[in-house]
Amino acid sequence: MIEKQFKNLDEQIEIFKHKGLVIHDEDYAKQVLLRENYFFLNGYRHLFYKSETEKEFIKGTTFEELYSLFLFDRSFRNVLFKYLLVIENNLKSITSYQLSKKYGYRERDYLKAKNFTHNPEKQRQVNDLLKKMKRQIRINGSQHSATLHYVSNYGYIPLWILVKVLSFGIVSEMFSILKPEDQQEICKVYNIDVDDLLVYLPILANYRNLCAHEDILYENRTQKQIDDTIYHQILDIPKENGEYIYGKSDVFALLIIMRQLLISEDFKNMMMELENVVQTLNYNLTTIKIEKVLNRMGFPQNWTDLAGIERSVDKE
Repeated sequence: MIEKQFKNLDEQIEIFKHKGLVIHDEDYAKQVLLRENYFFLNGYRHLFYKSETEKEFIKGTTFEELYSLFLFDRSFRNVLFKYLLVIENNLKSITSYQLSKKYGYRERDYLKAKNFTHNPEKQRQVNDLLKKMKRQIRINGSQHSATLHYVSNYGYIPLWILVKVLSFGIVSEMFSILKPEDQQEICKVYNIDVDDLLVYLPILANYRNLCAHEDILYENRTQKQIDDTIYHQILDIPKENGEYIYGKSDVFALLIIMRQLLISEDFKNMMMELENVVQTLNYNLTTIKIEKVLNRMGFPQNWTDLAGIERSVDKE
């Protein structure tokens, strides 16, 4: 196995130049590479290559253009992250309300295995999740201001407080092991099917973590595909071999999910912010077209029309 050797800033610049990248201001490029990391910036090179086999930059591609795609992804990611946190908070609030109303507000009441699915195949998962939640109570009971307040003043932590210190992943897993009737009550709020939300939540948790760790987002693909929706149909997304070519496991699929979970005002605001981010990148591109970026993201040409589709059409 060939080891990767450390390259200093001058050597990193030379690698880029050797592959045809135009660097007008090497001092500026070095400052960017030092702050942002050559490895991360280099992860955006593929769209600027002549082809998948000819791994050289398209003639005229500049360092600034490559950096613009990097900054675009960061801005796009930050907008999505903001609204993913809204979805996370909404889910925690709705879930804690439903369970507290039905099972009580003390840990000894709501953290009982009998409150969750009775499916024999999921009993180990139920017990493991309860252990995780009880562990969070032990860890955060004296460290988080909200939990400390309830422990100190009331001697217990209600679920609507506990969810604040639970990860999106844990809350998503908790939904997957709720009783079917509780899952249905939660889904009524969103006006979506339980089976759809079961698919959506792991995807949302994955993107939330991706955004939090500044991983490459724009070309991300998920292992799971979402089912066809009315949004695919209304947007007249093209099909290939009977399958929609956009909005299944790409970033546009994430937008379709968020369309169903955010209130209309929040979603429209998010779409306006995303459109501004796209327009900024379009202004900074010279050697490639914005359509090439959007295609890699799985966005149809009329992607902005998603904001104008009212929630009333969520169900056929």
